Amino acid sequence: MDNFLSIAHLSNEEIMSIITQAQRIKAGEVERFEGYAANLFFENSTRTKCSFEMAERKLGLDVIPFETSTSSVTKGETLYDTAKTLESIGVDVLVIRHPENEYYKELVNLGIPVVNGGDGSGQHPSQCLLDLMTIYEEYGTFEGLNVLICGDILNSRVARSNQEALTRLGAKVRFAAPDYWQDKTIDAEYVKIDDVIEELDVCMLLRVQHERHNGGKTFEEAHYHHEFGLTAERYNKMKESAIVMHPAPVNRGVEIETQLVEASKSRIFRQMENGVYTRMSILSHILKKGEK
Repeated sequence: MDNFLSIAHLSNEEIMSIITQAQRIKAGEVERFEGYAANLFFENSTRTKCSFEMAERKLGLDVIPFETSTSSVTKGETLYDTAKTLESIGVDVLVIRHPENEYYKELVNLGIPVVNGGDGSGQHPSQCLLDLMTIYEEYGTFEGLNVLICGDILNSRVARSNQEALTRLGAKVRFAAPDYWQDKTIDAEYVKIDDVIEELDVCMLLRVQHERHNGGKTFEEAHYHHEFGLTAERYNKMKESAIVMHPAPVNRGVEIETQLVEASKSRIFRQMENGVYTRMSILSHILKKGEK
């Protein structure tokens, strides 16, 4: 991999290679690298930004601090010029989150790799791979798994990445969402959560993305929770072997009842843990390519 931009750019073999290496890293097999990384986050983030920084440090990389609020971005500098500046001073890899879909197309002339930390409502490939790692850790396969992705599909980069990857790897993926948050550009079946809850292997809940609604359709939280949230009643109908996932941050009491966030079937904090190992694996693949 020269860059890590989208699940669509990865073969199934590359996806599995990243996952299995992440498992080896989790087991203690860590290869260290020399070099410099910078994390350019033009949207707020806790999990993804801190997870990438932890991954970089665990791999031995030096992390160059970068904050958009104190950078030349505030003076009108373009994303390309910012990235080219960091390349010019010796940074070896850039992790970028940006509100523009496919922002990375602007960066084709860079001489260093770009890792996509999320582009608008487009893709979130590292979140997808940590989700896949968590599922694979549980079941050892994707073939034949029943997966429901439930919530704000229209505004979710997680939904797009996961639906594509899981379907390619053999899972049956369905969506549940209010009419106004359905994305008809994604080829997937929409169902009611109560019609499938008992047969699910994975119930993946999505955050309601208030910041992307731009004054659009409003909703009443209690009604949403009743119709689309994971309630205790629904949780108890799930198979004992089923797992609950959420990319976080969690709107407690909206997508999921508070007491279920750390219930026995929940893997929400396991996902966060696996995010470090997955991102170490992603960076390792890229840095090894650069050494050749």
